[in-house]
Amino acid sequence: MQEPLPGEQARVSVNIGRWRAGLPPDAWPDPLPASGEISRRDVFAVAEAYRAGSASPRQLLTAVLVWGYGPIGYGPWRATRSLDADPDGKRLAYALEELSTPAPDEDALCTAYRRFGDPDHARLPWLGPGLFTKVLYFVGYRRGVGGVQPLILDRVVAGLLPAEAGVGRRNGWSSEEWLAYLRWAAEQARARAVEADEMEMTVAGGG
Repeated sequence: MQEPLPGEQARVSVNIGRWRAGLPPDAWPDPLPASGEISRRDVFAVAEAYRAGSASPRQLLTAVLVWGYGPIGYGPWRATRSLDADPDGKRLAYALEELSTPAPDEDALCTAYRRFGDPDHARLPWLGPGLFTKVLYFVGYRRGVGGVQPLILDRVVAGLLPAEAGVGRRNGWSSEEWLAYLRWAAEQARARAVEADEMEMTVAGGG
């Protein structure tokens, strides 16, 4: 079990036994803590394993969805539907291939975002922007380098962002809106000498 990140208010608490029973065995990421108390660092550990080739795309998606859905009762059911639509992980791998570089640029981030919305190549059921930006965040974030970084954009964050962040208050955003938000967060983080994801956590927490 990893320590929470700066700005992370609390670990997510889930019923690991229920999640494991509901998901395909090959999709389970072993690094997740058996206690069910999961911090962002725990999910980042799976993402790092994915980039190193020691965790599969399906294991990566499971780790993100366990953390993302948390204790919500329908989480395992929806996660299974997403996983069943990509049994070999090729759609996920295609969506994420632009984020394999040491420092993904804005073009790479936008490409990955758009691919998750492409029904012919990468879109998965029950995996809208509120969840796939979580996947992009954990795979593409590079801590300590500053600049524009992939961040979570869901209904909670969108509903609390100021107008200057450039995001509409609805459930579903263009890649251009996402990038505008990332640029806004990068500037706010630079001015405060913090990580960009601390800005996202502050917004999500109502700050």
